[in-house]
Amino acid sequence: MAEDLDELLDEVESKFCRPDPLRLGMGEVPKGCGGLTHSGDRNRAEAKENLRSTETFKKEDDLDTLIKEIFEEPTFDKKPFKVKSKSSGNTSIRASIQGLGKSCSPVYLGGSSVPCGIGTNISQRACDHLRCITCDFRVVSYNDCMWDKSCDYLFFRNSMPDFHKLKTKLVKKKGTRAYACQCSWRTIEELTELHSDHLLRWVCGKH
Repeated sequence: MAEDLDELLDEVESKFCRPDPLRLGMGEVPKGCGGLTHSGDRNRAEAKENLRSTETFKKEDDLDTLIKEIFEEPTFDKKPFKVKSKSSGNTSIRASIQGLGKSCSPVYLGGSSVPCGIGTNISQRACDHLRCITCDFRVVSYNDCMWDKSCDYLFFRNSMPDFHKLKTKLVKKKGTRAYACQCSWRTIEELTELHSDHLLRWVCGKH
């Protein structure tokens, strides 16, 4: 019985009386076993729990640090893209592109008092980019002029687009505008929609 008690005491001493790393910072380790009490066991359990909590917080801190490093160290250049400068630099180019390729709708003809430009239902302007789909000539126009009644197909066929030849058949008349291609000609005094003249094969050549 005494031997069993000695062995039990030795086992207790080996387990609880040697320096415990969990008790570091909690005070000195008792030299003997006389200090072992229920409160000592409870303190030891609390120390283990505190150490475990500390290790958990440390792992969480390490994990947060790792996540931050991942997001703060991208493999590409950190310089911000100068989107504003690029867009502002391309504004004039984009505006010029958008300004091209617009067609009149509807297409208007007009006298010299009617301004030229892109014709719309709201902005009624005479188209100055007309082209004939029959002869494939660009339509010319002359303000405050009308075509002489002697004009014929052969005259325009042989004269277009030489102004020095065409002016021989131009007659001055205020407020009118003389239009002509190689195969057709008209004298217009007022704003007129092109589609109203079914004989003309003129279209807007886009502005």
